Amino acid sequence: MQYRFLINIFFLLLSNFIYGQKIEIGHLKTDNQSTPLGFDNQVPEFSWILQSAERGTEQTAFEILVSDNENKLDAGNYWQSGKIQGNKTFGIQYSGKPLKSFTRFFWKVRVWNQKDEVSVWSESSWFETSMVNISDWKAQWISDQRALPAKDEDFYKETPIPLLRKEIKLNKELRSARLYIAGLGYSIAYINGQRVGDHMLDMPWTQFNKQVTYNSFDVTTMLRKGENAIGVMLGNGWYNPMPLKLFRTWNLRNTLTVGKPCLKAQLRITYNDGSNETIVTDESWMGGNGPILKNSVYLGELYDARLEQKGWAEPGFDERNWHKSTVLTGPKGELIARYMPPVRATRILKSVKMTEPKPGVYLFDFGQNFAGVSRLYVKGAAGTKVTMRGGEDIHADGTLNFLTVIAGQLKAMWNLKGGPGCPDDPMMINTYILKGEGDEVFTPEFTFSSFRYIEVTGFPGKPDLNSVEGLRMNTDLRETGSFECSNTMFNLIQEMTKWTFLSNVFSVQSDCPAREKLGYGADIVTTAEAFSYNFDMSNFYRKVVQDFVNDVRPNGGMPEIAPNIGINSEGMGGDTGSPGWQLAFPFGMKLLYDYYGDIATAAKNYEVLKKQIDFMHSVTPGHIVLKDIGDHESIDKKPIELSATAFYYHHVIILAEFAKFLDKKEDAVKYTKLTEEIKAAFVKTFLKSGTGVFDSGTQAAQLIPLYYNLVPEEEKKAAVDQLLLEIYNKHKGHLSTGIFATKFMFDFFRRENRNDIAYTIANQRDFPGWGNMLAHGATTLYECWQYPDTVCSQNHPMFGSISEWFYKSLLGINSKAPGFTKFEIKPQPVGDLTWAKGHYDAVVGRISSDWKIEGTHFYLKVGIPVNTSATVYIPSLKGKPVLEGGQSALTAAGLKFKEYADGYAVFEVKSGNYAFDSVFQK
Repeated sequence: MQYRFLINIFFLLLSNFIYGQKIEIGHLKTDNQSTPLGFDNQVPEFSWILQSAERGTEQTAFEILVSDNENKLDAGNYWQSGKIQGNKTFGIQYSGKPLKSFTRFFWKVRVWNQKDEVSVWSESSWFETSMVNISDWKAQWISDQRALPAKDEDFYKETPIPLLRKEIKLNKELRSARLYIAGLGYSIAYINGQRVGDHMLDMPWTQFNKQVTYNSFDVTTMLRKGENAIGVMLGNGWYNPMPLKLFRTWNLRNTLTVGKPCLKAQLRITYNDGSNETIVTDESWMGGNGPILKNSVYLGELYDARLEQKGWAEPGFDERNWHKSTVLTGPKGELIARYMPPVRATRILKSVKMTEPKPGVYLFDFGQNFAGVSRLYVKGAAGTKVTMRGGEDIHADGTLNFLTVIAGQLKAMWNLKGGPGCPDDPMMINTYILKGEGDEVFTPEFTFSSFRYIEVTGFPGKPDLNSVEGLRMNTDLRETGSFECSNTMFNLIQEMTKWTFLSNVFSVQSDCPAREKLGYGADIVTTAEAFSYNFDMSNFYRKVVQDFVNDVRPNGGMPEIAPNIGINSEGMGGDTGSPGWQLAFPFGMKLLYDYYGDIATAAKNYEVLKKQIDFMHSVTPGHIVLKDIGDHESIDKKPIELSATAFYYHHVIILAEFAKFLDKKEDAVKYTKLTEEIKAAFVKTFLKSGTGVFDSGTQAAQLIPLYYNLVPEEEKKAAVDQLLLEIYNKHKGHLSTGIFATKFMFDFFRRENRNDIAYTIANQRDFPGWGNMLAHGATTLYECWQYPDTVCSQNHPMFGSISEWFYKSLLGINSKAPGFTKFEIKPQPVGDLTWAKGHYDAVVGRISSDWKIEGTHFYLKVGIPVNTSATVYIPSLKGKPVLEGGQSALTAAGLKFKEYADGYAVFEVKSGNYAFDSVFQK
């Protein structure tokens, strides 16, 4: 009996071991970050991704261990979750002992499958806390002794940036060291003369009276026993902006939280004997002058290398001409650890062509529009001044066209002034004065703009192609998607879109990286899904939502832009934004839920959203909203009241959905009823009964109610017919839509299985369309359909919504449950397309779609992540057999045939990799 028992135990352990080899647990993350250093969330969320070669593998339970000692992780002294039933692999909240500050915590997970077989433990991951409690901050805000100018015009004068330093002596061997630093507006830290980290344009732009982000750096290897020095240079950034009046009206200093550039930092050292020492910013730090004499996010930098103070961030520096730092009150915002990726230089571009349109004026062409700065390599006499300014285009005579990058449209040729002291044609101009010591390199640190061309003047001698290079800068987002197809133009549009997107993520998602650089709500709404297919936007959009919360108006409404600088055109009263621009707040939360399974952000901000809707309702008693910016850059006249009311409706739909998700039953009933009332008022006001025509009957006027399902069923055919008349008869197969209706058009035709219409529009080579942009040499997207050489930006993301169509329609990848735990793959082959392939890295794993047409057959390969299921639509003639792996799909493992419908054979599919073959056409 005992022998038989031992045999059973042996085989049980063996089966568990074999199962453990079949499933892999990887990509462990804490709050969507891999091994975050500097973490202050006391209730983090864990996630992981499962992989298995076996079809239909599911997780039915999991167990997590958390410890502050990796060697004792099996003990789980901070959290032993025990076996928790459930298939979730993301959004798992920590539920252990309170987390300590300044501690590295290790964690691992194991899972059980559908047969109740347990996996081996994953490899361990970690997160390291910083200041969990506000009382952990001992540092003070400091700056130099220079006061801010009293007059607007004096802000534009040469003023050396502050340099702050402190020497420290370490008497023991150190085990580890962390630098926690918040430097406003921008800051760069050095230890013993070496730059700390590779971030650029730190810190992220927030409304600084509400929140200030700080960085955490591991600086262990930069310090040594004995004498050390730490130094920090400060730039103006968004905390000390120039008082230029954008569009002759909006002075950022009147609306943003502003002040002197300042620093708050703590250096925490742990010695080998276990003791700790903390060095903080206080009045003991010394202040001096840096070589940057001017710096502005809009106007660029002036750098005089002759004023460099060699060794200022090293021990032993002569401080006799320096002064004591000044302790400041600083911004009132809560200090929070950075949770979104930093801005980095993500690519170096070499110039592909150099011309000399005028004597001594050299023009470098990078062959690509992008956002960042240009770097100068030069050698010459001390005092030589070299100036670089950028533009997105050139004039017919070969000279630089900078008109599309002028800040706030303050063009001298229109006699528009930005206020006292503001230069004519304000734009990023970077000037370097040589020190005359051999080869010199100048990289602007505290500015950015978009450009394809750089004009260089004052260069000593004649430059060559290696004299200037471009640094593409952006929030360093992880790429999550890929798309390519047999249509070469579509591939170029996709590439153009990605370059544009990366040009507009400098801690806020901007409308353009040169003229405005601002977080306009509508640009976020119309591109957020396209962004999310291409890049991991989980933590970026958490910040976007928080930016709007930080600037919620006293009446509950939201601004047009966040951080709010005061621009609120066609708003709903009380300094609120246009309905379509306010929509970024609820839409951002809905996107986080749909794409990343993040319900916590909605729960946290539910009452804020409810107050917003209650405000909108209070000023719209008849349910019809009268004002809105509308379908920006539409070719047709914009249907203002129609679009405004539909956007209001969208707000309420999202609130009603979140009320259901969060089990707020009374609110769910209340706001669902409100959606019905708005819908009834919308139809009564804008529909010409019996015709299917809404408002003016333009493409946008038809698409907006069709997209929002506001069209009565009996009117839908007529409404679509009117839309098709507008597309084919009036506009000859082209679109006439703007920022919103362009997105709506592609999604509506996808839902209606009319991808032929979407393809006709997308595939146009002439005006208006993406092909027309390419025909004009565009490498990033235009703000308008017309070729923009004066007013509109040539690097503007809003028409990048087409990339969403590439993923949703051509690849066919669409979510059907939060976090893509359930989804569909429904490719819509159309036109002369013969193949398309790509993937999306969801929070649950990689989803892939790869199809081609050969003769009468359609071949489709799909990848379904472990622990998910999909509905897969294989284009097929009705009744024709579908093969999978060369055999009948009806009997293949992991598949369940559902039906033939609308030209597809439809299967319910469990996780795994599949290869289908169908008879697609005769």
